[in-house]
Amino acid sequence: MKKCFVLIFLVFAVQGSAQMYEIGLFAGGANMIGDVGRTNYILPSNLAYGGLFKWNASKRYAWRASLIRGKFTADDSKSNLSSRKQRGFVVDNTVFEASAGLEFNFVEYNLHKLGPAFTPYLYTGVTYFRYDYNYINAGQLVNANQQDGSFAVPMTIGMKLRVGQQFIIGAEVGARYTFTDNLDASNPSKSNISQQIDVDFGNTNSKDWYVFSGITFTYTFGRVPCGDCFE
Repeated sequence: MKKCFVLIFLVFAVQGSAQMYEIGLFAGGANMIGDVGRTNYILPSNLAYGGLFKWNASKRYAWRASLIRGKFTADDSKSNLSSRKQRGFVVDNTVFEASAGLEFNFVEYNLHKLGPAFTPYLYTGVTYFRYDYNYINAGQLVNANQQDGSFAVPMTIGMKLRVGQQFIIGAEVGARYTFTDNLDASNPSKSNISQQIDVDFGNTNSKDWYVFSGITFTYTFGRVPCGDCFE
């Protein structure tokens, strides 16, 4: 997976040699929405961090790629649902994702002019992630010492502001709709494990979500583009 993203970065560099790039860091928190713990959409329980790269192809959009790692804890005792409080499950998991897609700016965002540059933005694309494969048996979380992978659809909203001429700070919240129901250890699908446990629990028709919320800090570089892309 890491090799694939190195290749993506190289492709961006070759195709966009006359464009404006950004490279930088993401730092924040992670939480999950599933069948264990709280149901709040934005309430980080542990840290998330990673790196990102952007190719600003125009004032309205940028191609973006990122690698982010996050950890979360889903704790029934902190839920507002009395049924979960009585059950008392606690699930820890770690997610490592690779994502690529399009970032759309709400207003024109010209990095080649002097003065402030600010815009809200939306980001979506395709995400692939790896996570710890756990399950619950007889009321106890069992670490299978395995990992599994799945795809997700990222839905991110944020805002960004240029500080000086070469640095940009931003804040964003990104929910990932996943194609797995086992981030919370509620629905193990591997046959050699699912046959060993008592019963699955939770809503098997509803997939899990996880959320990264935090800040970004990027450095801009690259030549002023030819033509009138940023005029």
